[in-house]
Amino acid sequence: MLRLDDIASHTELFDWTGRLLSQVIEPLGRGETAHYSPYDWRTRRFGPPRPLPPAPVIVVEGVGVGRRALRPYLALLLWMDLPKEESWSRGRARDGAEQREFWEGWVRAEREHFAGDPSRPFAGLLVRQRPKGYELLPGPAGAAESPPPLTEGDGPPALW
Repeated sequence: MLRLDDIASHTELFDWTGRLLSQVIEPLGRGETAHYSPYDWRTRRFGPPRPLPPAPVIVVEGVGVGRRALRPYLALLLWMDLPKEESWSRGRARDGAEQREFWEGWVRAEREHFAGDPSRPFAGLLVRQRPKGYELLPGPAGAAESPPPLTEGDGPPALW
């Protein structure tokens, strides 16, 4: 699993496609172990490289993974179907007052990103959080088959 929070940075909230391609996607495409330098959001620096070995499925989690430049490399795009305000509220609660300035810039940057390069229309599956677990629904782009129910008790899901 790769979290885009490790690829993005304060100065490159959405301008990290080249780094993701060169550090992760291209090496994995050659069957090699990828090495990416995770970003530390508190110190505002990239850390030492971390390995990401090739695997039958690599899950890339984060806002912007469904962008136009990356869609050709995706086997399936899942969209977490959550109102923006709720998502932003969760992020603010997670990050605390220390990152208040970041969140002001993030909201603006996310709106601009999706205005020019929407991802949701290309999602094969929508993921909706329920009181217990998650529900998978066919996405706007359609899914090959009807998704199975996914709840907290299902064990480690192959989708994450």
